[in-house]
Amino acid sequence: MVDVMKIYGKIQFVTSWPDYKVKVVTSFPDLRVQKVTSFPDSPGKWLITESFPDFKIQIVDSFEDFKIQYVDSFPGKP
Repeated sequence: MVDVMKIYGKIQFVTSWPDYKVKVVTSFPDLRVQKVTSFPDSPGKWLITESFPDFKIQIVDSFEDFKIQYVDSFPGKP
């Protein structure tokens, strides 16, 4: 089981060799994610980058490691 509270910081979306496979949902997520432009320093805050990521994420439709929901406020564990 993935500790989703540790997944924040600089995130790179990839199509192969991800650290985690993630499914985007609209309800019942494991983690609520807020895309930020600075200070990705708490659970659920993701700064999207193309280089030097903290985590590599692949978006999938099935066989995910965990589910996320994009939010505008209150990121973290639901």
